[in-house]
Amino acid sequence: MPDALDASPYDALLLLSFGGPEGPDDVVPFLENVTRGRGIPKERLKEVGQHYFLFGGISPINGQNRALLDALRKDFAGHGLDLPVYWGNRNWAPYVTDTLREMVTDGHRRILVLATSAYASYSGCRQYREDLAGALAALEAEGLELPKIDKLRHYFNHPGFVEPMIEGVLASLADLPEDVRAGAHIAFTTHSIPTAAADTSGPAEGHGDGGAYVSQHLDVARLIADAVRERTGVDHPWRLVYQSRSGAPQIPWLEPDICDHLEELHGAGVPAVVMAPIGFVSDHMEVLYDLDTEAKAKAEELGLPVRRSATVGADPRFAGAVRDLVVERAATERGQQVTPCALGALGQSHNLCPVGCCPARTPKPAAAGADSPYV
Repeated sequence: MPDALDASPYDALLLLSFGGPEGPDDVVPFLENVTRGRGIPKERLKEVGQHYFLFGGISPINGQNRALLDALRKDFAGHGLDLPVYWGNRNWAPYVTDTLREMVTDGHRRILVLATSAYASYSGCRQYREDLAGALAALEAEGLELPKIDKLRHYFNHPGFVEPMIEGVLASLADLPEDVRAGAHIAFTTHSIPTAAADTSGPAEGHGDGGAYVSQHLDVARLIADAVRERTGVDHPWRLVYQSRSGAPQIPWLEPDICDHLEELHGAGVPAVVMAPIGFVSDHMEVLYDLDTEAKAKAEELGLPVRRSATVGADPRFAGAVRDLVVERAATERGQQVTPCALGALGQSHNLCPVGCCPARTPKPAAAGADSPYV
């Protein structure tokens, strides 16, 4: 039996994710949840939901979260970490409020949260913290005893997150025809967000051009590109590009878009491209549609050979990274000295989101941060 790992003072882990429809009848209600408060007509939501209908109205994200949940439970048990793992979503069942209610009813009072977003941004961090605050407010209104909630730090540069992506890029390069492999470019992709949101991502002292969102992605891209060069002997040119833009066209978003980038590379005579979705934990809808459908169709139209590398998903190394993060945070809470595990130039991220980190356009209460109303 493995030596027991100490998770105290924590008594449970919440896997917190975005959620997605699990059938055609779920698509519009799901999109209504995502866009609540924006006044978008139902007919427009039906148009937006067409890419879900192409896949039978089913987003793969819930199935992938179930696989990750299983991987975490197996890893924890196999390494002597006695910590139950629950799952809740922002926009679809199981909803975070319902899951937190279940956790409180089960007796849990010190809860760690793993969000399925590795990087700093409003939508990738603070909005999840707002969801947690909303859930706590609902439980408080029900008269339930509130747990203390902490969120695990950003894990974009943890080896257990980076190494599977390195191997994914290497596998994609190896799958290209040999005559174009050496000249292939790597397009590291992530979700585009408004430039104003990018510029204010991360702690306030780091706000500026792209903020933490862009700098963290660039750090990961460099780590992967350097590892590919070391393992293949080939220095593949690369660029950070964006996908999945939405919203009003007059609002500036991060660019270039992956499809525009493919056209640019083709025009420059690049013989092949590997698309590496480093901004996504799993192969959910934005990967399947925006890359595997739209971007690959653009590449086929151009006659440009492309491959898309795998996301981390439920890779055992990622489950191990989560275990490391739990043990690290628990030791820190107990007042012990720890050596955080982080690659690249940026080092480990903060444990507690400071005031002014990834601000919202309309201020809302957010849990698990220095400005949390729930201590």
